Amino acid sequence: MPHSNHSEIRVLIVDDHDLVRYGFKSLLGTQQGIDVIDTLSSGEAAIDWCRDNQGEVDVILMDVNMPGIGGIEATHRISKVWPDIGIIIVTVHDEGPLPKQLLNGGARGYLTKGNGVDEMITAIRDVHQGKHYIAKDIAQQLALSALPGEANPIDSLSMRETQVLMMIAQGSKTQEISEILNLSPKTISTYRKRLHEKLDVSSDIEMLHMAMKHGVLDENNMPIK
Repeated sequence: MPHSNHSEIRVLIVDDHDLVRYGFKSLLGTQQGIDVIDTLSSGEAAIDWCRDNQGEVDVILMDVNMPGIGGIEATHRISKVWPDIGIIIVTVHDEGPLPKQLLNGGARGYLTKGNGVDEMITAIRDVHQGKHYIAKDIAQQLALSALPGEANPIDSLSMRETQVLMMIAQGSKTQEISEILNLSPKTISTYRKRLHEKLDVSSDIEMLHMAMKHGVLDENNMPIK
């Protein structure tokens, strides 16, 4: 439900890049009716903030690729516990399974970092009113992915499988992933094996190059070459 008892929309920015956080804060700080109440650098920090400041935020701008649990898990956990908070994903990924998975997993908006500030403001206002907002380029990709044609193997992955794939790409080891996601190392190894099978690859490096090819990762998020 929208928060009608506040004159300003209270926005939290979550991104692990200082320049992005400060840039978004500066751009939104000049907008009437929008109040950037804090900026954070991880999904864990966002969850802690929501727990410590319940009812104090209306909209979260959430990055996907961050150290630790990242934006996928943070979005899932926050939307489950505090469904009134409108989460807008702001990421470099405009294709692959992520838009659909994140929107199904609790996000109410999806923007890319290439979208303009006007579109971001529209998204914040729409999501605050209880609507969904998907950037035009994302909406086009979602529509095209529904058309018959060459199948994208990444589309067959579950949200958890995509999440494990992204964490492997960021160089996280099995034990580290298991601790972050609160799953056993054996379960993570099973996910890795399933990823290799579903993507028809024989190594993590092959898997990561396929993920890059299909738009789930970019070179900045891929320490393994």
